[in-house]
Amino acid sequence: MRILITNDDGITAPGLAAAEDIAREIAGPEGEVWVVAPAIEQSGVGHCISYIHPMRIEERGHRRFAVEGAPADCVLAGLDHVLKGRAPDLLLSGVNRGYNVAEDTLYSGTIGAAIEAALHGVPAIAMSQYYGMGNVDLPDPFAAARAHGPAIIRRLLDAATWQDGPYGVFYNINFPALPADQIKGLKATEQGARRGGGFGVKQQISPNGREFLWVTHNADNALAAPGTDAWESRDGYCTVTPLRADLTARDVLANLGSALEGAL
Repeated sequence: MRILITNDDGITAPGLAAAEDIAREIAGPEGEVWVVAPAIEQSGVGHCISYIHPMRIEERGHRRFAVEGAPADCVLAGLDHVLKGRAPDLLLSGVNRGYNVAEDTLYSGTIGAAIEAALHGVPAIAMSQYYGMGNVDLPDPFAAARAHGPAIIRRLLDAATWQDGPYGVFYNINFPALPADQIKGLKATEQGARRGGGFGVKQQISPNGREFLWVTHNADNALAAPGTDAWESRDGYCTVTPLRADLTARDVLANLGSALEGAL
């Protein structure tokens, strides 16, 4: 098996090393693990691509490349340049430092990389590790991801739905902020919603009197409903959420047609 890895925390991030460990276990001794990751942190860039300027790519070791671009750029570089003509069997994005649930998925570069791979027909899985009181002081805060990631991914590869339509399915895994042996189990979840939006801004005046704004994360996962990624991960479960790049609100499409009738 050939596995391509990227992330949004950058090529030196400890979560990327965790993803490499997971990938090596899945690929086996005869497999190939390739890393094409951002040269610097790209958190919060979503599905951004560097459409109006070129990207530098630099080889950093055996099957290891750094790209001056976003995570989705790294997927494009991996598919069309590094692995050109040798498509990967799987794209792993992460392991992100912090969760990617509810509205966070819309901002996440980790998710953006998985979207890009899915658009190219490559099975894609995003992985994120909660940071909190239960694991932040552990010798390895990514222990839960390392311990449980391989089994979850193998089950998805063996039994999950992937390319079943114009927009394939990709999967978002979140590991709770607990030691590996304290995780309650695994749940299939929907994407949650938290009232009030996930982000805001905070003003700061610099010493020279200039005004700056810092983006702040305001969301509380307790605001999400039971059965969602945000709630269940907070409650101590590993969660797996199936996602698509298709944003069409099909449940209101018929009513929209009726609402537009006679407008022109």
